[in-house]
Amino acid sequence: MSADLLAIERRFPALRGRPPRVPFTNLPTRVHPLQRLGRELGIAQLWVKRDDESAAFYGGNKPRKLEFLLGEARAEGKRSVLTFGGIGTHHGLATTLCARTVGLRTILLLLKQPLTEHVRRCLLLDYAAGAELHYASTVAGLTVRGLRVCGRELLRGQLPHIIPTGGSSPLGTLGYVNAAFELQEQVAAAELPEPEWIFVPVGSGGTVAGLVAGAKLAGLRARIAGVLVTDLFPPTAERLAGLANKSLGVLRRYAPEMETVRIVADDFRVVSGYVGAGYGTPTAPARRARDLMAELEGITLETTYTAKCLAAMIDAAAAPEYRQARVLFWNTFSSVDPAVHLGPLPDYHALPRPFHQFFTAPVEPV
Repeated sequence: MSADLLAIERRFPALRGRPPRVPFTNLPTRVHPLQRLGRELGIAQLWVKRDDESAAFYGGNKPRKLEFLLGEARAEGKRSVLTFGGIGTHHGLATTLCARTVGLRTILLLLKQPLTEHVRRCLLLDYAAGAELHYASTVAGLTVRGLRVCGRELLRGQLPHIIPTGGSSPLGTLGYVNAAFELQEQVAAAELPEPEWIFVPVGSGGTVAGLVAGAKLAGLRARIAGVLVTDLFPPTAERLAGLANKSLGVLRRYAPEMETVRIVADDFRVVSGYVGAGYGTPTAPARRARDLMAELEGITLETTYTAKCLAAMIDAAAAPEYRQARVLFWNTFSSVDPAVHLGPLPDYHALPRPFHQFFTAPVEPV
């Protein structure tokens, strides 16, 4: 198979190079069994999909989406992109790192979230990678701030390209429609057995929406358990189905011969009860899950997304339907340290003054 083509392009040649894409990722990401963790949990066949290694300069689930989102920005001739998130946003950091590789400037509009050392480091990485940082304490305040930034950019000659939170637009979601086709190819090549269950975190929703749509289109029979990790505008099954159908609609514009599949709310299993006190707040089950994965498999998770997802999977393992099933844990956290490519991180005083408060306030234990 050609490493230059996406799995979905191999299935549908009309999609080759369409929609526009900037190739950041090293695909396919590998799969391998989690034998020690599986024995600990009593799951006979437990595997992992290593999207933590999705790109050389930053892994996780974001580069798959940003290939398409930044491809659109470049096709429109944009010079900058603007996106949103919490102060420790992985999406904002990934956007900044990916955009800088193609000469685009990144503007981040950020809200407060529970403060940890990891959040502090993300802010320093954002700044070191060249992001323009803006902060507001409320969504309304951030909206006003964003309008002012857009007005300033318009006066400079061009509005920035807007990327939604988490990259979860119909276009960005294509990254995970393709990921499902990639998994189907790995199953066909006997790299792993076809999963019966896939566990993946749900934040803004683009990852799980793309996987559900792609699995249905590719003929994968896996049921996908999306573990909700946010209480900030959490996506419902109905909203996820709408996003999935819009993403498939984008593909059909370029490949009208593609078979028509319809995604409905019942296609989604959204698992709740693992957010804890709120988005970004570490929980005791997440800490235990993170430590167990590190101890038994040497894989690093974090307590905002992936460890909460693993905590849900650990609880689910008590039920016979999971213990006897083929289960895949989809790791969406980056195991790549971008500081390797950025050099020494700045002192926090170099950041805009509104962010200094996050380096003097006490942090949450992780």
